[in-house]
Amino acid sequence: MEIKEKLGAIEAVIFAGGEAVESSRIAHACGIDVGSIPMMIDLLNERYDDCGSGICIKNLDGCYQMCTREKFAPQIREALETKKNIPLSNAALEVLTIIAYNQPISKGFVENVRGIDSSSVINNLVEKALIEESGRLDVPGKPVIYRTTANFLRCFGLTSISELPPLADYQPSRQLEFELDNADTDENA
Repeated sequence: MEIKEKLGAIEAVIFAGGEAVESSRIAHACGIDVGSIPMMIDLLNERYDDCGSGICIKNLDGCYQMCTREKFAPQIREALETKKNIPLSNAALEVLTIIAYNQPISKGFVENVRGIDSSSVINNLVEKALIEESGRLDVPGKPVIYRTTANFLRCFGLTSISELPPLADYQPSRQLEFELDNADTDENA
């Protein structure tokens, strides 16, 4: 298969996927070495840039998704009659920050940090597909743990969660110990 055909196959798989597609799945489907996928995505994006295309392919933590360019958002809203994006509330940003920097974590952990019930905020973030369930803690009650999604990365212009700016004096191991200590306390209550 020549390079043009490989690029076309990659483009077709990503387009048809709709959501972010793992590079290993793209490579397998197209019969291409997974290590060459980033270079080929760069070639496709260069092609889109050269012709002034309204689309691009974004890397979302090793997964790829075809997206429209931000500069065309007004035209897309107008044509599709979509509502203007409603900004996240301060509470939602606070919860999202706590989850992004400590993931995966439980609702109880978020509430301990914030000092207030966060159920509705977490539910809204799940509905907006900014966070998702990641499993359950292996403690009594088996609380759900949450993590950020590929949509979170896309909305905040990140390729990976590792691109988040560092927090001053942050000690994640102490935070995790706090959550687990509280889980033990809840068990004895």
